[in-house]
Amino acid sequence: MAGRRGSGRDGINAQVASGTAELRPDRDRRRAWTLLVDGTPQSHVDLDDPTHLEFDYVRRLGHVVDLAAPPRRPMRVLHLGGGAFTLARYVAATRPRSSQQVVELDAALVELVRRELPLDRTWRVRVRTGDAREVVGRLRDGAFDLVVLDVFAGARTPAHLASTEFLAEVADVMAPAATYAANVTDGGALAFAHGQVATLQEVFPHSCVVADPAVLRGRRFGNLLLVGSRHPLPVDLLTARAAADRSSGRLLHGPDLERFRAGARPVHDAGAAASPLPPDGTFAGE
Repeated sequence: MAGRRGSGRDGINAQVASGTAELRPDRDRRRAWTLLVDGTPQSHVDLDDPTHLEFDYVRRLGHVVDLAAPPRRPMRVLHLGGGAFTLARYVAATRPRSSQQVVELDAALVELVRRELPLDRTWRVRVRTGDAREVVGRLRDGAFDLVVLDVFAGARTPAHLASTEFLAEVADVMAPAATYAANVTDGGALAFAHGQVATLQEVFPHSCVVADPAVLRGRRFGNLLLVGSRHPLPVDLLTARAAADRSSGRLLHGPDLERFRAGARPVHDAGAAASPLPPDGTFAGE
């Protein structure tokens, strides 16, 4: 991997397959770092406290992890999209002995993160390099209790990971009561988000969306967390967690989610498109 390493807490920069990666030190936390790729924040990791989740949407993913099974029960987790392995670290710390697989397309980024932000050797985390959809197609049916999709290419969710066909493949590798959670971004008319809700509901009979109220109203561009399962979701508990968070979120399900969907149709491979590019400066404050 070609690149230039910074000096300690001055930061680390490297060229990776997906662009220019930067590990920027967190001035408020002694061993915490933010991973950026081409200037867009991807992950925040505190090596001293893997339970610390800095980004709003990652805390919402943490709520899903917390409620997907009884406290501290080990789970089998598949992470599609690696970044700096923030959520895998959280699962390992809060659910010891969990078995996890992380799929990341950018091998050079994986090398950088492994070297500079190493995983605890006692954690059962396997990191695989490859395309998320191709890897899912090779996995064993019913192998996971939780699947998390958090994949971005050039700050956009790739089109081939935004279809009913892809989601059906994901459902195949999930246990009967498993949970699926996807982080997507959208704003304005929210056409992409509406289509993704329709796609989620095509595959999973139980679903909800969690996001900042301003994002749900299309007033600003941001993250939306889509959650689905064949099994009833703990929507009351997720609603309470989202509302109590330091960046209060709103959960939509049932009739509210149908209204949000706004008549959108499920997205199929033939018509799938990547999520919209965020406006300049959208995530500069992350």
